[in-house]
Amino acid sequence: MIHLNLPYPPSINNYWIASGHRRFISQRGRDFKNDVATYCKEWRVPNYGDKPVWVDIILRPRSKKLMDIDNCVKPILDSLIGIVYTDDVSVQRITIERGLTIKGGGCTVMIGLMEEDVVPPQA
Repeated sequence: MIHLNLPYPPSINNYWIASGHRRFISQRGRDFKNDVATYCKEWRVPNYGDKPVWVDIILRPRSKKLMDIDNCVKPILDSLIGIVYTDDVSVQRITIERGLTIKGGGCTVMIGLMEEDVVPPQA
């Protein structure tokens, strides 16, 4: 199982920018992806390739302001493409929860192989 302590992700609403008929990742999105890549390289995070995985996410917001926690899932999953898995199509199960508020925000991401790791119980 992989255990990552990542920065707080941008919302999907701030992750993509549209220009005419084109869509591309915003500067905030690119910064987040770079931060994740640097962290994973530093900690020598393994790559599961095309194997099916589960992902558990605990968001740790910067403030107690209400927000939709599902808006942070896609930026997290996309940032791990090519690092933990070949494509996020490998993700077979996702759980997400709002954790305690911490200064600066952050998120804990746990990833495991479906067939090898013990899959945490589903709620």
